[in-house]
This record gives sequence, structure tokens and C-alpha cells, in this order.
Amino acid sequence: MDIIISNSSEEPIYEQLVKQIKNLIMSGELSEGQILPSIRNLSRGLQISAITTKRAYDELEREGYIITRQGKGTYISAQNKEIMEEMRLRIVEGKLYEAVDAGKSIGLNLEQMQKMLKLLYE
Repeated sequence: MDIIISNSSEEPIYEQLVKQIKNLIMSGELSEGQILPSIRNLSRGLQISAITTKRAYDELEREGYIITRQGKGTYISAQNKEIMEEMRLRIVEGKLYEAVDAGKSIGLNLEQMQKMLKLLYE
């Protein structure tokens, strides 16, 4: 599990951790039932506070991405395929909104944006 924490980022460390674990789950790199490192091991490996790691795990559990079984560990939870697909679509939609805003800010029209998207897609 490759996670990179940036101390120079304006984003809090626990949010960086949450975001990266979500991305690993949505990309399929982490799959249902797979065990995650313990809070202590992950915090030691990333050289961050165990409290920060626990906060990230708690948020992921609240959102349904992981489940913790007392005495057994923390696992990737079973994800409803429709919910996963919806989350993936939301991510792409968000990126497209960013692209549209950037295009509008430099005066591109819809036709120019469509040509650019088609070219990049191919």
C-alpha cells in the first residue's frame, strides 16, 4: 500500500491519508476483505502520530469504506457496486467541472472544449 504524506501540504495529514486510502479502494488496489495495517504499524511506517492515523481510520469507517473487528484488525468493507460506480462518476464529474472552469476562464467555448476532450480521449 503506497501512501505518501506531505508535511508541506496545506491539507491536514489525516485528510491526505483518508483521500489516498479511498483512492486505493476505488481504483481496486485495495479490495473487499483485505486487511489494513494496524494503526500503530501504519503510523510508524508513515512517521505520523497514531492519533492522526486513528482519526483517518475513524472517518473511513464512518463513511463505510472500512470496518474494524475488535481483536482481529481493520478491513476494507464490502462496497455496493452501484455506490462505488456513483463515487467514481462523481470524481470524474468533479474533474470535468474543474476543466470547464479553467476553459471558461481563458475564453474557450463549448466547441473548443469538446474538440480538446475528444482529442485527449483518443
